[in-house]
Amino acid sequence: MDAIVIRDLRVEALIGIHRRERHVPQTVSVDLEIGVPGSAVFTSDKVADTIDYEQVALKIRALATSRHFRLVETFADRIASLLMDDLGAPWVKVSAAKVGILANAKFVGVTIERRRPG
Repeated sequence: MDAIVIRDLRVEALIGIHRRERHVPQTVSVDLEIGVPGSAVFTSDKVADTIDYEQVALKIRALATSRHFRLVETFADRIASLLMDDLGAPWVKVSAAKVGILANAKFVGVTIERRRPG
């Protein structure tokens, strides 16, 4: 299972269930494992045969600023859908965590995995 890995991608998002969280952006740390969509890239050495991690980062930043998310779970699920539907990943593992939101914890978040059926 070959994967593209991105760790600690920081984005600002309106996220949370409390009133202040609807107006004050928070830092969310995103960790990704993205399935490589085939083996062609290993012989071609062309970005067209894989998933461009710069595009991944840009799309996640755009998603983060697109609306208010009530739950980190929802944000992580939308990232997974974006990676699979828009960029063609066969499977993904997405961790998203609010940084510094809980006393005595570095971050609080969720990890989800999604795979194409079949």
